[in-house]
Amino acid sequence: MESSLVKDNPLLLPLNKEKTIYDGFITVQERDFRLRILLPPDRQVKQARLHCCWQLKHLLHGYEHIVKQRQQQSPDLVTFILELKTVLEVGLKSRHECRSIPPPQYYAQLISEMETLGWGKLLFIDTEFRTLRLKAEDSSRRQHILNIKLKSKHPVEAPECSADLPVPLAMTWTPQSTLEQLHSQFLLLLESLTEFWDVLDEIDSKTWILEPEKPSRSDTMRRIAIGNNTSIKVEVDPRHPKMLPECCLLGAEHVVTPLRNKLNANMQLWNPDSSVLHNLRDVLEIEFPSPATHEKSSFSVECGICYSYRLEDAIPDQVCNDPRCGQPFHQACLYEWLRALPSSRQSFNIVFGECPYCSKPITVKMAAQKS
Repeated sequence: MESSLVKDNPLLLPLNKEKTIYDGFITVQERDFRLRILLPPDRQVKQARLHCCWQLKHLLHGYEHIVKQRQQQSPDLVTFILELKTVLEVGLKSRHECRSIPPPQYYAQLISEMETLGWGKLLFIDTEFRTLRLKAEDSSRRQHILNIKLKSKHPVEAPECSADLPVPLAMTWTPQSTLEQLHSQFLLLLESLTEFWDVLDEIDSKTWILEPEKPSRSDTMRRIAIGNNTSIKVEVDPRHPKMLPECCLLGAEHVVTPLRNKLNANMQLWNPDSSVLHNLRDVLEIEFPSPATHEKSSFSVECGICYSYRLEDAIPDQVCNDPRCGQPFHQACLYEWLRALPSSRQSFNIVFGECPYCSKPITVKMAAQKS
């Protein structure tokens, strides 16, 4: 055991002949940490006391219970030191404070690139000069942000980039690339998506959007209010935004069925040269309620069970099919309500029961489990 301990930790040495006191350094990822170990006379690791340098204490903060567990389970000091090193490796990877400081040329390169790009485009830079946020404007004057995470070997290593986009952000990078070239690529990508955002901006401004509550630039779906607890969910293709989108009508069957029939019958009238909203009006033969003509409260009907409109991210989208009722419910609320009634029955993932308001037949699919 002693030979193995010395071989793996040449800087950690016994201070007495009983070998109950060890002092020195353990090395993890080319970093040395001062450690003193006091063993009891029987040299049982379970009863050992550890004295760590402040760097080691800082690194082990949050991992104390794991170290204690490893100490209790290790049969000897060699095994425990090996386990301790494993914990330290995990800590070094997860704590950005322990990252190696980039060489001076890294900062010189970054400043040079920002001078070329223009400091006015920089929205944020962290204290480590690793994370940047650059602003960009498309031809419709929409503001966008490009998030950049530089590697310590910049520009040899490609940076990590992210943005609020409906398509993957694929950037080309070589060791000769610069932040200005990265920003130019981002602007080109924004221009390719301008028509897509124009389509959704028109829908957002001229209709009542039920979902998402606060659309982001990456959202491709809109649930548009029609009226009478009825709505249409459209999924716009970012690459072909003016083509017929994927549509799903939601609401009571007696209201949805005529609209679905019109959609199927008039689909061939879709004109790619017109806006999506104009085409939807023509195909469905309706006028969408808008902020200019209706209050949103007209469509924000509360769930008949929990008496709230928004339940986490869900809104009431299960509607009683009886024309005299038409009460909406959250899918999760209605499912739990019906499942608790002795008179309800279930077939696969569908529950059949009675409407809590009018007692007419109503069905609901089992709520999808969140992963």
